[in-house]
Amino acid sequence: MNLPLVRTTDAPASVYGVHGAAGLTYWTCLASRQHLASPTEAVEWASIPPSGLSGEHLHSRTEEIYLILNGEGEFILDGEKIPVRPGTLALTPVGHTHGLLNTGTTNLDWWVIETLAAATQQAIATTEPMKERPMAAAQIFDLTTTPVVETAGTFTGPLRRVERISLEPGESRSVGRPSAEVALFVQQGEATVTGLESLSANTCVTLPAGSSVVLTASSPVVAYAVDLAVPGGDA
Repeated sequence: MNLPLVRTTDAPASVYGVHGAAGLTYWTCLASRQHLASPTEAVEWASIPPSGLSGEHLHSRTEEIYLILNGEGEFILDGEKIPVRPGTLALTPVGHTHGLLNTGTTNLDWWVIETLAAATQQAIATTEPMKERPMAAAQIFDLTTTPVVETAGTFTGPLRRVERISLEPGESRSVGRPSAEVALFVQQGEATVTGLESLSANTCVTLPAGSSVVLTASSPVVAYAVDLAVPGGDA
């Protein structure tokens, strides 16, 4: 990926039976492995209607974040139900099961980023015997009170950092990393971006490693940025 990739959630696909659960899920792929230099499977957006369920499933080779954007629900982690709302971030490492249930009266929307764990990258790259790795604990955060989350100790793959960005009209923020791709999702508001068209809510921009943009709020903005380290880099 040499240029920023801009995608919106305006025309999602309708998918039935996600992870074995009956019912409808709206889904959009915002960036896939063919677009990315980091060992990332996909950057996605998903939504389920009231009472909808994204089925419980085991993560055996990938690490994944669920970041709640709109609505209310319950994150199902290893069988335990945990209330979630906008700004809730769930880190699911290898060895854990998770799912998501909409308990609210509006659609439940969330941002999904799935990356290859270090052990999976090793298995793909070599025929050497795999090293035993202890299973890390899953983690839940509230980004409205803890706006920056470092994933060291939980994730072993490229996803290193998650940040909630809040800007008032006229405020600016530079986004980009020398050794990491950055996925930026605008949850609410409108902003101008250097070199790009203006961004509105439900827009995702994925920046190549070494590039940066300046985000300037035209109205109150809430956005989320995720660092995805590229091979040979140190995000």
